[in-house]
Amino acid sequence: MTWLDGLAWLAAALAITGSAMRTIIPLRCIGITTNAVSLTYAVMMQIYPSITVNLILLPLNSLRLYQMIRLIRQVKQASRSDLSMEWLKPFMTRRKVKAGEVLFAKGESANCMFYTLSGRYRLNELGIELMQGQVVGEMGFMSPENRRTQTLECIEDGEVLNISYDEVRQLYFQNPEFGFYFLRLTSERMFKNMERLETELAEMRANSNDATPLRTMASA
Repeated sequence: MTWLDGLAWLAAALAITGSAMRTIIPLRCIGITTNAVSLTYAVMMQIYPSITVNLILLPLNSLRLYQMIRLIRQVKQASRSDLSMEWLKPFMTRRKVKAGEVLFAKGESANCMFYTLSGRYRLNELGIELMQGQVVGEMGFMSPENRRTQTLECIEDGEVLNISYDEVRQLYFQNPEFGFYFLRLTSERMFKNMERLETELAEMRANSNDATPLRTMASA
């Protein structure tokens, strides 16, 4: 067996190994190595179709590997970023809101979320007042059938920014920073709602326990 035969068998072994890879980065690395070995063999043997194919695949695999590594770095950076919405504002539409206006009602079909620029707003069912610089309406994106889970009413004139869920979906898949922001935002909101519910349940139990001696005395 000559060294050229060994090179051909190496290229074959690398191609089989690449097909067995389960994750994309090792697959691209094996692909680049396979292209380099196959290209060397094709050049030595003057196999022009193979030369052409590997000249195309080598830079293509290298580019895809670079893009994947960059994406992973962006994801890591996004996971450590704060929950700032400043970068998202250019994608949103400004809207003026008057006191007494209901931006959305519980049970309605949800198609957008809001960012409060000025004014005051209240989530009626929870009795929570929202001030400037807060995101609201994102839970409708996550809820079954995209239904509103609360009613948002303006209680003081102001301005909001809004963005449709279709644009949210595009940004979610295109921008890792926004994807992590959105996941953290909804998770944070869910945990706060759970804490509020646990507090209310504890208060109900405490009130129930306080009422027990009174019922005993009344029945005595």
